[in-house]
Amino acid sequence: MRSAGSLSVCQLSCEGIDRPNPDVRNPVVSKVTRAWGDNMYKTIMAPVDLAHVERLGKALTTAADLSKHYGIPVCYVGVTATTPGPVAHTPAEFTAKLEHFARAQADKYGLQATAKAYTSHDPAVDLDDTLLKAIAETGADLVVMASHIPGIPDYIFSSNAGYLASHAKVTVMVVR
Repeated sequence: MRSAGSLSVCQLSCEGIDRPNPDVRNPVVSKVTRAWGDNMYKTIMAPVDLAHVERLGKALTTAADLSKHYGIPVCYVGVTATTPGPVAHTPAEFTAKLEHFARAQADKYGLQATAKAYTSHDPAVDLDDTLLKAIAETGADLVVMASHIPGIPDYIFSSNAGYLASHAKVTVMVVR
């Protein structure tokens, strides 16, 4: 409620949240970022499986939103085998497709994006270690990745997202 030209406590605390203005930073967020330095995060790493991009929508949108909010880049990381696969016949072709994907995400969401492709002899076996290596090499301090709907095998074998969340030294946001 407005009273005699002043705002209530609720309106003051919610000002800018309901209708964010990109030219005015939220004072609550500004206090948080100042406490951590310029920004809470410097680089986002978003692992992508180009064979299943249609299942990554929520995670990709979350990474883009965080990128735009903090004004930081996203590095899209993909892992491929040395042998021909469903996405590409060679690691070079895979790299080109991943770079194209990153450019498309940058254009779609209006953010700064890069791509980093990794080659593995057996991505299914090496994926966890490769993603940990990617975190170190990209300098990412936030990982935003998609999960899958858990099933019976997850009680025996951990998911890649679960492994990364448990073993990475950076923040890992798992989006289901």
